[in-house]
Amino acid sequence: MDMKTLKDKVIVITGASSGIGEAMAREYAAQGARVVLGARSVQKLQLVAGGIRTHGGQAAYCGVDVTKPEECRELIETAVREFGRIDVLVNNAGVTRDGLLVRMSDEDFSRVIDVNLKGAFHTARALTRAFMRQRGGRIVNMASVVGLMGNAGQANYAASKAGLIGLTKSLARELAPRGVTVNAIAPGFVETDMTAVLSESVVEGYEKRRRVLRHRRGHPRRRRHGDVVMLRRDSPFVTSKN
Repeated sequence: MDMKTLKDKVIVITGASSGIGEAMAREYAAQGARVVLGARSVQKLQLVAGGIRTHGGQAAYCGVDVTKPEECRELIETAVREFGRIDVLVNNAGVTRDGLLVRMSDEDFSRVIDVNLKGAFHTARALTRAFMRQRGGRIVNMASVVGLMGNAGQANYAASKAGLIGLTKSLARELAPRGVTVNAIAPGFVETDMTAVLSESVVEGYEKRRRVLRHRRGHPRRRRHGDVVMLRRDSPFVTSKN
């Protein structure tokens, strides 16, 4: 893979303080991108951004709760203020609140939908006018195989990721005439801080699918490079894929 494909791109990543988001930020910065990190923990963002800068990369950060539209707008404004434009938005922020349906509270269901689905909506909406004006841009939504196949004990998470795939397809159709591509990536089980707290029964659901599909467990730093392909300058016609 050409390590210069992301050079000078400005990439905004939510959920960038750990896990997949952090790994993306470090990888993209190493390839020459200028990254803008968003997450709730400013302290963790400072550490990630500091590490990127130590290795010669360019990084800015902004504390953001993606359930709050005004904070999503602030994240976008920070990126434009720091680097002058935005080329890519990666909607990676996500949470789990697992439980069997009969025990799942309204709060647990709503929280997962608010972060995983509405959060992506808030950030995409905050950025879309700028993309439309510049007649180009990339939006990459981090979905999940659970959004395609379901998993016992994860009704809220599966619904949020299935909804995110639907949102991706709709935005891809809506924004394609303006030169904006919208894609979703649906990884399987990836070992992160978020998945470390999953119950044994939920993990077993992933494991059954992994054995059927002959997939290995994933790790943020061992991701295949589908996300990079979605961001490349030579992929302007790849849209609404998952």
